[in-house]
Amino acid sequence: MKVAIVGASGAVGQEFLRILDERNFPMDDLVLFGSERSAGKKYTFRGKEYEVKLLQHNDDFKGVDIAFTSAGAGTSKEFAQDITKYGAVMIDNSSAFRMDGDVPLVVPECNAEDALNRPRGIIANPNCTTIMMVVVLQPLEKISHIKRIHVSSYQSASGAGAAAMAELEQQYKEIINNQPVTVKKFPHQLAYNVIPQIDVFQPNGYTKEEMKMYNETRKIMHSDVKCSATCVRVSSLRSHSESVWIETEKPISVEEAQKAISLADGCTLVDDPKNLVYPMPLETAGKDDVFVGRVRKDISDENGLTLWLSGDQIRKGAALNAVQIAEYLIKVGNVK
Repeated sequence: MKVAIVGASGAVGQEFLRILDERNFPMDDLVLFGSERSAGKKYTFRGKEYEVKLLQHNDDFKGVDIAFTSAGAGTSKEFAQDITKYGAVMIDNSSAFRMDGDVPLVVPECNAEDALNRPRGIIANPNCTTIMMVVVLQPLEKISHIKRIHVSSYQSASGAGAAAMAELEQQYKEIINNQPVTVKKFPHQLAYNVIPQIDVFQPNGYTKEEMKMYNETRKIMHSDVKCSATCVRVSSLRSHSESVWIETEKPISVEEAQKAISLADGCTLVDDPKNLVYPMPLETAGKDDVFVGRVRKDISDENGLTLWLSGDQIRKGAALNAVQIAEYLIKVGNVK
């Protein structure tokens, strides 16, 4: 098994290396790719040093079985043919192919089997906020069909990459030292602030990030559910959170919901508000599961439930989900 990582020097690329090692992913060889800025960097994996190669239009992917790509939509589109032409499965972490009809959009806890039908050799990894939400909603969907979702996200700096995380830390230092605040990665200063915009605004007033949650949720869950999202950047460093309201066809009790979530793969119930116990980014960062708390009946709708979730955007929201897709393909013998 030969594995490639495209975008190896980025936050998600580095997380790929950690997760592949932690999960003892079955592989015999590894090749790392990056931009001109990253080419030549060296990383140690399982005691062996690997040098990042420049991503080019050539035959470097010959012999590769699985390629994890996390270098942006433009790069994914440009190099998809090079990556897949010799049979490699491309598991893409960008938005490039998510809504293409002939590219499966996969969260293994919800629709792993979709990964088996990939005419172009590409499997898309969903948006981080969508991944974490559907992992939690899938067990509730099995009890009663979810008709409507309202969600507000509280997305950390990690969602904008390693440079954005560094900028947030830099901003706090600059503020403390009474220096001018650097603002490059976000539309406004993020330190001591929240920004009600992630990605660019669309003609309907929603942002691109918010429309991803609408469209991707329907594709992953094979559902006609309608999802209205407000995505907000907050000044936590790592791990996203979401406040989620759902309306189901039939009422679901709090006890039913808590039990279903506690038994679901990829979920951990942390729900004891009397003792101030609920998920928070400081505690969910670096963890694999999506953590859920504050499950309660919606007092404005007899068929409504509301809950809070928090999870590591770089792990389950990105690299871990992609690795789990690859693990599923290996398990069912569906690589190449």
